[in-house]
Amino acid sequence: MNFSILTLFPELFTSFLSESIIKRAIKSKKIKVDLINFRDFAKDKHHTVDDTPYGGGAGMVLKCEPIFDAFASINSRLKTRTVFLTPQGKRLTQARVEKLAKYDSITLLCGHYEGVDQRVRDELIDEEISIGDYVLTGGELPAMVLIDAISRLQPGVLGKEDSHLQDSFTKALKRKKEYPHYTKPAEFKGLKVPDVLLSGNHAEIEKWRKKHLKP
Repeated sequence: MNFSILTLFPELFTSFLSESIIKRAIKSKKIKVDLINFRDFAKDKHHTVDDTPYGGGAGMVLKCEPIFDAFASINSRLKTRTVFLTPQGKRLTQARVEKLAKYDSITLLCGHYEGVDQRVRDELIDEEISIGDYVLTGGELPAMVLIDAISRLQPGVLGKEDSHLQDSFTKALKRKKEYPHYTKPAEFKGLKVPDVLLSGNHAEIEKWRKKHLKP
């Protein structure tokens, strides 16, 4: 899976890409991430990427020229999907993640300010995605969420058992319930793990877990 991230702040991805599962997936070449600062494609001496909106209004709008040129720089030979991260997009779900995971390449545009020139949305974007009904400073955090969710579905990223884990995770999402989890120590500051979980009786443990399922 190839990710191309169009962003004004590539440094925000440094820690995300250099830790945990994502780091290992990149190292093992299960995924590839290219960070593209579309400010580099602005042609004026000040590298301007935004301007005031036609018709008036508050805020600034991302210009179309540098974004079009940045998109043109991306290798277009792979089967790809272009996504704009925006609060106006469709809500991100596991089903949508699974569809995106089938592509060879995904290009993510991280928005900022009051929005992006509509011509970018009309001509370059296949779909718009939101990670929730709230406003963030930019599209970088949503892009990281999407990369993480999609990467977990790539073969080998989670290890030898990854297909089983994916299946279990999808089922868990559908039922939207979970039972309480405990680990060592069995007692901490007077707080004890339920006896049944220490019993080794798997039938009773299963009954307890079903009884304590919570949304």
